Amino acid sequence: MKKFVSALIAALLVVACSKQEAVAPAAPAPAAATAEAKGPSPDGTPHIAVAPDGTHVQYRTYGSGEPALVFIHGWSCDSNYWREQVPEFRKKYTVVTVDLAGHGGTDGARSDWSIARFGQDVQTALSAVPNEKLILVGHSMGGPVAIEAARLMKSRVIGIIGVDTFKTIGAPTPSKAQVDAIIKPFETDFIGHTRSLVGEHFFAKGGNAALAGKIAYDMSLSPPKVAIPSLRATLEYDYAGPLRDISVPIVAINSDLGEPTNEARIRKVLPKFHAVTLAGDGHFLMMEDPARFNPALETEIRSLLGGS
Repeated sequence: MKKFVSALIAALLVVACSKQEAVAPAAPAPAAATAEAKGPSPDGTPHIAVAPDGTHVQYRTYGSGEPALVFIHGWSCDSNYWREQVPEFRKKYTVVTVDLAGHGGTDGARSDWSIARFGQDVQTALSAVPNEKLILVGHSMGGPVAIEAARLMKSRVIGIIGVDTFKTIGAPTPSKAQVDAIIKPFETDFIGHTRSLVGEHFFAKGGNAALAGKIAYDMSLSPPKVAIPSLRATLEYDYAGPLRDISVPIVAINSDLGEPTNEARIRKVLPKFHAVTLAGDGHFLMMEDPARFNPALETEIRSLLGGS
């Protein structure tokens, strides 16, 4: 049982693998949808961009300057989970936060909950942002979503920074039976299982209990019709094909919760990959420990800019 629980937590925290086709780039939107093409207001006002499937994708922009930092939330979260980063990084960069379909302020009127489709949500939002250079910052599920977005946006993306993600790159793909076993408790009692799993396993011992309780409660309120298929898509995501399509630097800022980041294995797929580990933090390290996380993120941004 202990081994199974460990595998389950690792799968949910670090995102495992399955084959995923890239979605075609978004077609030019109608004039009404692109009225902000010269640049949406930088004060955090919510804006809407329309995805090819008609989904109204909500995003916000803050600050100004190159590059734009694009913050992509994880499974059953929303853009508010980056609230400790926006005030700091808007001082010198354009900051963009995106709510993926079915999360936050973006509607959930779709049936395709693949990682590729989430990547298209990011591309849709960025079509109205004029910055030439983008750095994608993805937490958990947002890591593979960033990879899919980079496949679509090509040369605009100069780097990807994962946050407690990418740990399973190069690892064996989980079987259907393993994925089914992880999904089943969510299908049986989504609210109860989500609260138990997040509250008990996504935070380090002695961590912020109030924050853990709030996040567990918040995530448990996600619509199961969105959360369950998107969780399956996350668990089944296969990095191999998508990573062959992009050549941008990919790094990670990870916690030491659960499985360690096996950089040697990951470098067999991504030779220049490296990870920074913030020991003692949990899965939501950008919220739990912004005093350490923000400087670590700034260091990785500067490194990417130096190499661009």
